[in-house]
Amino acid sequence: MNIAEILKFAIDLVAVLLLALGIKGLSKVRSAREANLLAAFAMALAVVGLIVNYLGTSGIAAEAWIWIIFGTVVGGCLGAITAQRVPMTSMPETVALFNGCGGMSSLLVALGVAIFPTAAGAGEAGSAVVEDISIVVSVFVGSITFSGSIVAMAKLQGWLSTPPWMQSRVRHAVNIALAVMSLVAAIELGRRGDNVSALWLLVIGSGLLGIGVTLPIGGADMPVVISLLNSYSGVAAAAAGFVVGSQLLIVAGAMVGAAGLILTQVMCNGMNRSLVSVLFGGALGASAASGGGGEYKNITSCSAEECALTLEAAERVVIVPGYGLAVAQAQHTLREVTRALEAAGVEVSYAIHPVAGRMPGHMNVLLAEADVPYEQLKEMDVINPEFPATDVVLVLGANDVVNPQAKTDTSSPLYGMPVLDVQEARTVFVVKRGMSAGYSGIKNDLFELANTSMVFGDAKKVLGDLLVELKELGVGKKG
Repeated sequence: MNIAEILKFAIDLVAVLLLALGIKGLSKVRSAREANLLAAFAMALAVVGLIVNYLGTSGIAAEAWIWIIFGTVVGGCLGAITAQRVPMTSMPETVALFNGCGGMSSLLVALGVAIFPTAAGAGEAGSAVVEDISIVVSVFVGSITFSGSIVAMAKLQGWLSTPPWMQSRVRHAVNIALAVMSLVAAIELGRRGDNVSALWLLVIGSGLLGIGVTLPIGGADMPVVISLLNSYSGVAAAAAGFVVGSQLLIVAGAMVGAAGLILTQVMCNGMNRSLVSVLFGGALGASAASGGGGEYKNITSCSAEECALTLEAAERVVIVPGYGLAVAQAQHTLREVTRALEAAGVEVSYAIHPVAGRMPGHMNVLLAEADVPYEQLKEMDVINPEFPATDVVLVLGANDVVNPQAKTDTSSPLYGMPVLDVQEARTVFVVKRGMSAGYSGIKNDLFELANTSMVFGDAKKVLGDLLVELKELGVGKKG
């Protein structure tokens, strides 16, 4: 082992430890920002380790250095531009795109080794059998991750909608055929590693399979899909690590894959859905007809002025953010409202449901952008026992995650899903554009309760009007 190899091993070891600490830090809201920077630094170290390894290797062509420098500069610039320009409301789409980029990276690495074995350094990862299997896994999972992530991003962005036939049983036959085609190609590629036709058949089959599985999934299930695709990208990276003989890539990919799988299970539990039903059962709204439907009969509506009067007299207020808040981009206006309440001595906290929004942690990120203190963000298990002692709950663009049917109606598709017990509060105000159903497609019994009032309108406008009314009442003014 020469000096370059020893230095690379040391750098890789430090990078793995820092990445592990970064992933651990992401589990806490308070440490998430620093943990993200730590993980980014670990990846930068990994790049440095790779360059050090190349410096200690003889026979590296000048063209290779040009591609290394070009890729580093272009990728770094694109990452910096994305970080600066993408709004927090578009973060779910961005995460899906990044998952796709991770899958495509692993796919390209495996293709490079398979098509150009000598130039790629084939054999360094171990036996030929292990290498062939790793190439198959990396191509298969990487291709599914890329195509599935692009479809998920397009659906979240509103560029794609689910074709009617994709909600029928026909899609299962198509997906099974694509899976069989991919399996045949994988077996042939494993038997003969130099079979280029089988390689491209595997790429095409698995890519189409990623589209076929993701396209029918409804918007309510997107948090689960994003988590699962994140896990896939980790698995693809680990397989690519075996292909090129990179211990760092193997360990990092395994950690990301395991973390994504755990998060996927958490999301499924939060929605009372199994992973199988998410992937193969179609949109959640498809089951709405089984129960929980009907028209609203006893709805009470009020103005922003009436809402402000109630908030003025409150001692404890809980905010429940939902995707409607993100769509209206009203997080900053909301923060102004809560600042006024806090200045008047009102205790304010935020109830965060694990599947609120379009990705895990979406509401946390959205509120962090508006400088909401971490201490005020409370998870569902923590905030639920506090609702009976709450004066006012302000629901902003949330629907299914506050539906009491999940606990009271056994015929409801939501039954068994953990929800926020906002109905236990003294007064509930629900800000919505209209009476449309949530992604489950069923009515919300909360809206008909005696302690609930609807405030109709765009969340940003309603909060702006509410802020004006609070100021006119003198709420938050220093006297």
